[in-house]
Amino acid sequence: MLSKNRYPLPSNLTSNLGISVILLPFAGYFFRTTLYNAPVEWTLIVAFASLAAGFLGSMMGIGGGVIIVPTLAGFLGVDIRLAVGASLVAVTATSSAAAAAFVRDKLTNVRLAIFLESATTTGAVIGVMVASHAPRRLLALMFIAVLLFAAYNIFRRRHAGHLPVGSGGKWENRLELSSSYVDESTGQEIVYGMRHIPVGWFLMLLAGMMSGMLGIGAGVLKVPTMDAAMGLPAKASSATSNFMIGVTAASGAVTMYFMGYVNPMLAAPVVMGVFLGALAGSRLMPKVKDGRIRLLFVLVLLAAATEMTIKQFKG
Repeated sequence: MLSKNRYPLPSNLTSNLGISVILLPFAGYFFRTTLYNAPVEWTLIVAFASLAAGFLGSMMGIGGGVIIVPTLAGFLGVDIRLAVGASLVAVTATSSAAAAAFVRDKLTNVRLAIFLESATTTGAVIGVMVASHAPRRLLALMFIAVLLFAAYNIFRRRHAGHLPVGSGGKWENRLELSSSYVDESTGQEIVYGMRHIPVGWFLMLLAGMMSGMLGIGAGVLKVPTMDAAMGLPAKASSATSNFMIGVTAASGAVTMYFMGYVNPMLAAPVVMGVFLGALAGSRLMPKVKDGRIRLLFVLVLLAAATEMTIKQFKG
């Protein structure tokens, strides 16, 4: 069982140069400590899980915590708090690795991300405040229902196109939220608008509240909100969610560090694996068709709903 261990948390998480500087101490600690002292099976499980989490997280904008935390806590017996701490640091690395590529390719709608992040962070604060008073089992069952509903709606939209500019009316025009990007899978320029912008902001508020009350990442709710409710293209939804998750995860990682739940022996291999997986995912995602991204996301939503259902029956 890993114990608490304080380790300086990097502060620069926003550029490729910063990422390289961040990874050096983690890499050094990984090769000096983990490879020599940890069981080979432990190292391989963490490495493969982290690679998969980084790859899927950058592809779909979910961060990868839904893979990292169950693997560490469920299969390896790591303290759940240390697993969450390592996951938050790793998700920050995922977002940082993928965000630069997605912003460069104009897949990320930065204005929309900032607008919706105000709802998510507000909801997270409210969720933490009311967490001790809310029945967690009821919340978990509600969350499962939301995941299944989101999976159904995204599956219905698997072949849907993009909305024209102006679909969001005065909200879209005043906030200048419409955007465009070149779809590498087709070679066409996608100029898109969005709908139900106030509803989307409110749904993001609820996503943040659910995240704060259940202690889960909101990535699995952010993408369905932008895709199914607001009508964004799948690639824009994933890239924008990836950008937003970095902000949320960074604040959570700092909090976990000061609480003593960021252990370098655990965080080092996780960050290394997630970072490499995120780089691969960010290179592949622009070349994949929207329909396939949506189907992959439906599978992840169903897996997350199944995992939470099993937890409720075990509890």
